[in-house]
Amino acid sequence: MKQQTLKWGEGVTLTTYVLDGKRPRGAVLVLPGGAYRMTSDREAEPIALRFTAAGFHAFVLRYSVAPNRHPKPLQDAQKALDLIRSQSSEWNLDPAKVAVCGFSAGGHLAASLGVFGNPRPDALILSYPVITSGPFAHQGSFENLLGQEAPAPVQAQLSLETQVTDKTPPTFLWHTYDDAAVPLENTLLFAGALRQAAVPFELHVFPKGRHGISLAEAETDFEDGGGIDAHVARWMGLCVEWLTLQFL
Repeated sequence: MKQQTLKWGEGVTLTTYVLDGKRPRGAVLVLPGGAYRMTSDREAEPIALRFTAAGFHAFVLRYSVAPNRHPKPLQDAQKALDLIRSQSSEWNLDPAKVAVCGFSAGGHLAASLGVFGNPRPDALILSYPVITSGPFAHQGSFENLLGQEAPAPVQAQLSLETQVTDKTPPTFLWHTYDDAAVPLENTLLFAGALRQAAVPFELHVFPKGRHGISLAEAETDFEDGGGIDAHVARWMGLCVEWLTLQFL
């Protein structure tokens, strides 16, 4: 595996997990969560390594966070996506098979690429994502992304369930029912918008699990415990199956 870290801007890095061999592979760009305040280690390399174990190249982007504001994180993510595709020959990568996987606020960033990106990813994987700036918003994420007094039109534009079109990529979504930080409605609103736009998606709602549960295995357990759940941990296998079908 070829692993290197590319840097640009203040604190922005793209770490590559490029598998050996000359067969062109699909790839996954991982965007960790952290409320646009930080990027979580638990949703970074452990996720990338699971995708490489399944035969995909993987990349982890540590994007701009507060006090940087929108559109800086989106610009970072677009640059990373463009860079991955531009290096397709060197990395033996199929540029038409690049997915973006985001967690929490990283899910908002991934979905932003899916609705605003030019060009867009070929598939989206949204894990307990922040989506809406409406009644079910995770206010901390939007305050970190936009500031505390962002104009209402900007907040409305970044309520991503309102931005879905038939150009939005096929999407895999999962959430837990009792997520106390980012309400399940975020995922349901995005799924409903995908349905309205006739965009294929797969959706899983697990009954239990704290926000930020990541792989739901010992590798990504919370420091205080409570982050291991064999039922929730099935999401990664389901996701790999779905992504493999998308990239056939």
